[in-house]
Amino acid sequence: MNKTRVGHRLRLRHLLAAILLTAPSAALADSDNYVEIGRGKALATAGDCVACHTAPNGTPFAGGLALQTPFGAIMTPNITPDNATGIGSWSADDFARALHEGRRPNGTRLYPALPYPYYTRVTRADADAIFAYLRSLEPVSNSVNRSTLPFPFNIRASMAVWNALFFTPGEFKPDPAKSDEYNRGAYLVEGLGHCGACHTPLNALGANKNDRHFEGGVVDHWTAPNITNDSQAGLGKWSVDEVVQYLKTGQARGVLASGPMKDVVENSTSRMADADLKAMAVYLKERGAAGSPAPTPVAASDSRMKVGEAIFVDTCAACHVRSGEGIPRVFPKLAGATIATQDDPASLIHVVITGGQAAATATHPTAPTMPSFGFRLSDEQIAAVVTYVRNSWGNAAAPVTADAVKAIRAKVTGAAD
Repeated sequence: MNKTRVGHRLRLRHLLAAILLTAPSAALADSDNYVEIGRGKALATAGDCVACHTAPNGTPFAGGLALQTPFGAIMTPNITPDNATGIGSWSADDFARALHEGRRPNGTRLYPALPYPYYTRVTRADADAIFAYLRSLEPVSNSVNRSTLPFPFNIRASMAVWNALFFTPGEFKPDPAKSDEYNRGAYLVEGLGHCGACHTPLNALGANKNDRHFEGGVVDHWTAPNITNDSQAGLGKWSVDEVVQYLKTGQARGVLASGPMKDVVENSTSRMADADLKAMAVYLKERGAAGSPAPTPVAASDSRMKVGEAIFVDTCAACHVRSGEGIPRVFPKLAGATIATQDDPASLIHVVITGGQAAATATHPTAPTMPSFGFRLSDEQIAAVVTYVRNSWGNAAAPVTADAVKAIRAKVTGAAD
């Protein structure tokens, strides 16, 4: 054999050995599985795992985020491969059991804050790929208090009853009567994407109201809007391409992703393959039928509308424009916007009180920001301007009361007035 070629091979072996000797132990274990790790990373992105398992200003996937639920705050766990505080001691079977059955390796039941009622539909091959990716991360030592719920919700054994009532385990089964694209979209939306966890209202026990699937929910005092194909409250007026554009860029039809959806777009959908986004859009556009007809708008002569109009002209029109059309890619459109016409006005009230920021993506790197007006507008004034926005330029929705604003203000700022 040519001595030069042998020399090259020896140097290559020495280089690889040096790389492996300096690699983290978890990455070393999977160093021969780069394709699987890459696939797992894409799947973890589709599942938006990083959003829940990362504390503010914390290390990605190291846990510690307080998820607010109707029953109290649940701290998300560390899912880096740290042996003591993460999932370093877990096997692939342990990980699959958590996703598919909602159980820890020791059999302890998990709360559905981990959306295992959705993740149960994920195939075992995809679960293994996600686990391979998580095992490739740098281990982070971060102990998280996992017992933050008050009594009696801290009794995990009660989840046996909850699961019996509301949880049906089982992998996704494609519909043979539908296209491959539709079924791919269904798998992503109903499984990894767990879209219904936010966009479906919950019953008193924290389970989805399945008879109102995708008709809108509440997340951390924001409204997760209706995403059925209903033309009044949902996506009925959106094309498939517009849904894809929104998921990819955070902007479409004058709507800018904000609130919890900002994080979903930034961390997940903007990083997904276009084909997967189109499949999700195709699936969503076939979900739901015509909903309730639009209500009669509050008359322009109503005193609340007159007060609201004056506040809008003084405070809002400079950005959103007097006609409610906004400024493309900078300030969102309010005329015909779902945030304005949802049955639950929580998002509109929330953003007026606290302000907000739109998603920043590779294609739209500027993240427009709305300032807070809660410091200078009273509950009555916010109720008036929100009522005006919900019933102008062709919009029609129930008026908002000062008491409703006061309740949301107390939740989002910790102050009653």
